[in-house]
This record gives sequence, structure tokens and C-alpha cells, in this order.
Amino acid sequence: MNVSGPVQLSIVIPVYNEELNLPTLFARLYPVLDGLGRRYEILFTNDGSHDRSIELLRAQHTKRPDVTRIIDFNANYGQHMAIMAAFERVQGDVIVTLDADLQNPPEDIPALLERIDAGHDYVGGFRLKRHDSFFRTYASKVINGVRAATTNIRMTDQGCMLRAYKRPIIEAIVRSGAINTFIPALAYSFSSNPTEVGVHHEERHAGVSNYSFYKLVRLNFDLITGFSLAPLQLFTLFAMACSAGSFVLVLVLAARRLIIGPEEGGLFTLFGILFFLISVTMVGIGLIGEYVGRTYQVVRTRQRYIVKEMIETKS
Repeated sequence: MNVSGPVQLSIVIPVYNEELNLPTLFARLYPVLDGLGRRYEILFTNDGSHDRSIELLRAQHTKRPDVTRIIDFNANYGQHMAIMAAFERVQGDVIVTLDADLQNPPEDIPALLERIDAGHDYVGGFRLKRHDSFFRTYASKVINGVRAATTNIRMTDQGCMLRAYKRPIIEAIVRSGAINTFIPALAYSFSSNPTEVGVHHEERHAGVSNYSFYKLVRLNFDLITGFSLAPLQLFTLFAMACSAGSFVLVLVLAARRLIIGPEEGGLFTLFGILFFLISVTMVGIGLIGEYVGRTYQVVRTRQRYIVKEMIETKS
């Protein structure tokens, strides 16, 4: 690459145990970026990998020191922190996020840049034909529906990692100090001219997904509770309805006792209603605890991550 001047494009890629995918990623990504005619950089964040990922990243930096930068965490802090660490260090005017597993092909990056060049400040990708299990595909549709109903965020495919942002959006995200907030949704809330573009989706090149069922549930719960009070408001309305129903039930039971006399047959029904209301109360306490916990994470001053080493060539 012989393009001079300031960095125009930054590619952010979190890496966690991706030694089987990195060689193919390097072989496909760098030629695409070299052909853009823009000065670029690639920031890899090694998120505490236990395999040979860091060795492969070091070798790639040795091969292409002009455009390769590596953030090496001392432990695994999660994809969110890996991306945030890179966002805090990017130099480009346009920032693109990409997974290392090659499910979103790097060959689609130019399509996102076309939308950025057309004046959009945030371009989200949505997968045209998904190559995931039925469970993940169906669950994603359900979560997308819940998110659309409870927030003002309009996003066709929240699970697609291939996205492009203009620098002011990234700077706003960094200033927000978000801990667990879903980054694409946060970017959408800061954007003045967002758009989406269809991208290809491939089967994972090698290895297995690092996202467990719990992580997927946690991510989507963070998305809903991080951008809306609707869960609390809906629970309040439901609790009010239960209270009204309970009051009516008490009146009915009192009237039956006065008219018919003591009854034993309804005892188990009352226990069933009682257990249901107790379970609803426990769900409400958990929901309130989720919001309180998010507040606690924001106000505490614990360091979010530790960078063991920054591997880059100073220009």
C-alpha cells in the first residue's frame, strides 16, 4: 500500500481463540483493503486467547507492520471491551467492525464504505442468507421483535458484526463510558443519518462459536434494559392488573363465604394463585436488580480492562 496522508479507514477485529481462522482472514482481508486506494489500519484486540492467536497476530504484524496494530489483553474481558479498547485507539475517519470467524466476508466492506461516502454516518449490515442453526436463527427473530417493541432502535439484524461508523459516532460511544451496552444500538442512538445494507453470511470457517446460550441471552437482555424502561413499565402495569384481580378475588371469596359458608375445595386454588403472585414478585425483584446492577457498574471506578502489550509500529 503506497497511499500517503492521514489514516482514512480503521478496521476493528476482536480475537478470541481464532488461530484456525486467522490465516484465512489475513489472506482475504488485506488484499481487499489494499485495493480500496485508502490509507488504512487494522486493530486486532487479542481478548485473552488461550491458543496461538497472539503468535499469529505477531507474525502478521512483522509481515505488515505499516497497517497492523495489536492490543493484547492480559485476560478475557469479552467482545464489548475488546471493541471499546480499539475504539479508544483508532486513527481513521471511518471505522469498520468485523468478526474474525469470517462469517461476514471482508469482501463486503466496500459496500459499507459506499454508503458512508454517500453521506451516512452509520451503516449496519444485515445478513441476506444466514448459515446458522434453526435455534439461533429463530431466537434472533424473536429477540429482534422484542427489541423493536420495547425500544426506538430500528435494526434489521442486530447480530451482524459487519458495520461501519464515522469517527464522531465512535467518539460519542467512547465518551459515553458504556460498560455493557450493545455497541451497534448505542451507535444508532447517536446517529443522525443511519442506514443498512445487505451483506453475505458464510458458515464459520473453522472452530466453534465463542458465544454460549447464556452469552446470547445476556447480550440481548443488556440491549433491552440498556435502552428502554419498557420492561419496568410493563411489569408495573402487570402488577397493577394483578392487584386489581386479587382485590376482585377477595371480594368474590368474601361474598361466597357469607352466602354459601366455609369451603375447603378452593384451598389449592388459592395456593396456586399465591405461588403465581410470589413468582411474579420474584421476577420483578430480579428486573429491578438488573437496572440497579447496571447503575452500579457505571458508577464504580474499577478499571475496565488491562492491556498487557500494545504491538504497533510508530509512524
